[in-house]
Amino acid sequence: MHPRRKARESILGALYAHELTGEEKTKVLLDIFDRNSFDEETKSYISDLYNNIVDNKIWTEDLISDNLDNWKLERVATLDQLIMRIAINEIYYNDDIPPKVSISEAIEIAKIYSTKDSSSFVNGVLDSIYKKKLDSDKLEK
Repeated sequence: MHPRRKARESILGALYAHELTGEEKTKVLLDIFDRNSFDEETKSYISDLYNNIVDNKIWTEDLISDNLDNWKLERVATLDQLIMRIAINEIYYNDDIPPKVSISEAIEIAKIYSTKDSSSFVNGVLDSIYKKKLDSDKLEK
C-alpha cells in the first residue's frame, strides 16, 4: 500500500474518532501516531492535512452542501462526508497532489469503507467541486 493511501486511511479514522468522541484534535492525532508506524515525511503530511481538515470543517461542509443535488448534508453518511473533506482539502491546499489523484483516492477509499453507492456519490460531488474550482481559477487569471 502506498504511504499516502495509508495516511489518508489513518486520517479518515482520526476524523471519525474526532467526530464521534469530540476528543481534542491533538489527542486524536497523537493516537494515530501511537498506533501506526510512519516515516517523518508521512507524519508531517498526516499532521498538516488532518489539522487543516479539522480547522476548515465548516468551509468544507458548506462546499459539499453547495454541490449536493436535492440532498441535505445531514442525509450524507458521515464517512462519505469525511472522505470528501479529505479530498477537498488536498485539492485546495496540496499543490503537489494532482486533484484527479485526490478524487481517485477518495473514490477508492469510499469503496472500501462506505456503502456500495458511496463511490459514485463521492465522485459526483467531488467532480462538481473540482470543476467549479477550475472555473474560478480561470476567472482569477
